[in-house]
Amino acid sequence: MPELPEVEVTRRGFAERIAGARIDAVRIGKPLRWALMVAPEALVGRQVLQVRRRGKYLLIDLDRGLLLLHLGMSGSLRFDVALPPPSVHDHFDLVTDRGTLRLNDPRRFGAVVYAEDEAAPWAVKLLGGLGMEPLGDAFDFDAFHAGLRKRRTAVKQVLLAGDVVVGVGNIYASEALFQAGIRPTLSAARISRPRAAKLYAAVREILARAVEKGGSTLRDFSNVDGQNGYFQLEATVYGRAGEPCRVCATPIRQLRQGQRSTYYCPNCQK
Repeated sequence: MPELPEVEVTRRGFAERIAGARIDAVRIGKPLRWALMVAPEALVGRQVLQVRRRGKYLLIDLDRGLLLLHLGMSGSLRFDVALPPPSVHDHFDLVTDRGTLRLNDPRRFGAVVYAEDEAAPWAVKLLGGLGMEPLGDAFDFDAFHAGLRKRRTAVKQVLLAGDVVVGVGNIYASEALFQAGIRPTLSAARISRPRAAKLYAAVREILARAVEKGGSTLRDFSNVDGQNGYFQLEATVYGRAGEPCRVCATPIRQLRQGQRSTYYCPNCQK
């Protein structure tokens, strides 16, 4: 599933190119996870102002309203002035005078939803429960530590939940916990302030580095120009079960948490 780094890489790939564009047409293919919530023809003639990101959602601001776009589990975007005819898995085209933005989603868990503004019911439903953005100035350490202290569940599950800090997906949670020296099964409420500070810094660093590497491509993800991400090639624990820890040479272990694979070093992480 595309996580925060992959979504941010996607945003950066087309945001400047589509800003200021006029919408000429909207094409909808097979139904996605949610309906568009507006007649496609009602968007024709509107102007794209900017593209923002909130968690794993892309927010395409228009001169009237906005589009909330989610890549789901297997979605990817392309933006170009000359795309080929839509294929069977191309389910949304935003045709503008500067190029076409196309959503390809084989599993159709993604969505494009229109809202009048961020206070509209659908926008609140999708965005209202999201936690702090980890890459911006709004990521406050005191609030982060307080959020951990309120949760008795395993710290990795708290990171994945997205209501304390948003966008720390499975790969990046394992990597951040390793860098911070914290075992993924430890109760979040038991993490001391000094250890929380290490985790806070690790989350920021891991996600920023993942963005620089173009995200992670394990199966489906590619950016708007069709290029894969490379962060997974430098992962310290993720996907390395049985291999020696890069720090202490202890074999990396794998376990299941919430039906997701977790990787950790039993020696380096306490």
